[in-house]
Amino acid sequence: MMTLLTLLLAIPAALIASAVRYVPAGQVYSVYRRGKLVRLLQTGTHLVLPLLDRVAHKINLAGQTLRFEGPQADARDMRGTVYWQVLEPERADAVFEQVDQLIRRGAQEALRGESQADRRDLGARVKQALNSALRERGMMVTRVELDAT
Repeated sequence: MMTLLTLLLAIPAALIASAVRYVPAGQVYSVYRRGKLVRLLQTGTHLVLPLLDRVAHKINLAGQTLRFEGPQADARDMRGTVYWQVLEPERADAVFEQVDQLIRRGAQEALRGESQADRRDLGARVKQALNSALRERGMMVTRVELDAT
């Protein structure tokens, strides 16, 4: 009898606890219901529908980094770091899971076919090429640092 009473009190308490979501400063959470975006949760405490709503992406607005390796050219391997951030979470949410692949592929394509003489401002050209692909998706590359090895 006591176990049943404890169980009957524990289940609603667990549902209430799962309905409260706290979003830290500098982040946005995307909430999905039945596979579709319902809303974006900004900084603060929010209520969601337990068992129906699911937080799909925790998007950091402060900025992120990604290491990449470029194509082999003239027996030299080009590596670098891309610094990027989300400007429009509504647009970025749709491709957020593939952003690493988009950046790596874009950087490799921008580096392909570049000659040794053009290395001086190559980082700026890679940044420009990446931004042309990412801006329409609500993201922006802030800096590209290249390491020639």
